[in-house]
Amino acid sequence: MQEILITTDNVEYRKEIFYSPSENRTYVGELPAGIVGEFGPGIRSLVCTLKYVANMSQPKIRELLENCGINISQSTISRILTKDETGFNQEKIDIFLSALEHTPYHQIDDTTVRVNGQNHYSQIFCNPYYTAFFTVPRKDRLTILDLLLCGRERTYRFDQMAFCLMADFRVGKKVIDQLRSLTDNKELCETQMQLLLEKVFKKGKGKNTKTRVMEAAAIAAYHSQTDVPIVDILLADDAPQFKKIVEELALCWIHEGRHYNRLDPVVPCNVNALKDFKTRFWDFYGDLLIFKQNPSQETAAKLSIEFDELFSSKTIYDTLNDRIEKTRNKKKELLLVLKHPCLPLHNNDSELGARVEKRRQDVSVHTISKAGTTAKDSFLTIVQTAKKLGVNSFDYIRDRVSKNFSMPALSDLIIEKAKLQSR
Repeated sequence: MQEILITTDNVEYRKEIFYSPSENRTYVGELPAGIVGEFGPGIRSLVCTLKYVANMSQPKIRELLENCGINISQSTISRILTKDETGFNQEKIDIFLSALEHTPYHQIDDTTVRVNGQNHYSQIFCNPYYTAFFTVPRKDRLTILDLLLCGRERTYRFDQMAFCLMADFRVGKKVIDQLRSLTDNKELCETQMQLLLEKVFKKGKGKNTKTRVMEAAAIAAYHSQTDVPIVDILLADDAPQFKKIVEELALCWIHEGRHYNRLDPVVPCNVNALKDFKTRFWDFYGDLLIFKQNPSQETAAKLSIEFDELFSSKTIYDTLNDRIEKTRNKKKELLLVLKHPCLPLHNNDSELGARVEKRRQDVSVHTISKAGTTAKDSFLTIVQTAKKLGVNSFDYIRDRVSKNFSMPALSDLIIEKAKLQSR
């Protein structure tokens, strides 16, 4: 038989006071580690667990605690959740840095969130070792780069890589030549970059082109820096902000399949053509799953040929033909799994992270302060990462809040698990 006991444990501490005449100052004895204010580590860790593991609102947390005999205000609960007295915010940074350095690929997705009544975005990075949440006001390439820089200042480099990217982004040759003459392979800070753009573009002109120039130069600087690990492989949907940032971008087959589900033919022959092709589409997806279990170069070459045959199909349904051609143009990204069999074929992991964020919004519509937003991202990261690593979230939070630090850091567990998987 399992049972649980909920009881209060109120303690009065008496602190000794010493006065030093020679120093003309008073010394007060310190409380035991983990005791902050009038609430012990048990209550504070329970508040964090109820909020971010059980997804309870602050009023309901207060109601539960008061029914258990704890006198606590809602403002105190808010301070416990947002005031980073234990270092959870740094733990989130450590988790992300360890994952960037020691795990082979990363998945990314985003979902809308609200901060003090304003629309923001939650960017979710993840893989089987971790899930990290970042609330940002935009979801463009520069924002993604800033997240990958882990708080380091964004810089801009005008090297060959930057100019090639500008050409890919369809920046005019005249602008590229002018930038070549003004930069001479230099790396610029944000202020210097804005001064450069003022020289090249007339005031109020070329907004989109300026953005593309900044993106290209920022990507080049990211790949040349050594302060943070560089991501080589990113798995995402087909959103433009994820493209060109990393060396290899893998696309999600589930997202690609949704394009075919959106087709809504009326003519019976078109309906049959779509049905037949979708069957072949998912049969090929099944072959890729089998390949992942037993990869070989021969099978990879065979699947590459089969991809060409499947997505060169012509049907009597013109809209379907256009969709097939668009998929064929994504061959490199969709078949990156043939080169890296460890890659998933879908981006469901990051979408599950987005679902966690959405379920939180069912209870707490938005965060109000910057501290609250930061704390929310940190706790969601810690709780979801602990779940993937098989760590009890309540035990981990209590270990940190009580300042015992007897449990290994999640960032260290990521490194340990990644090393075991690579053997």
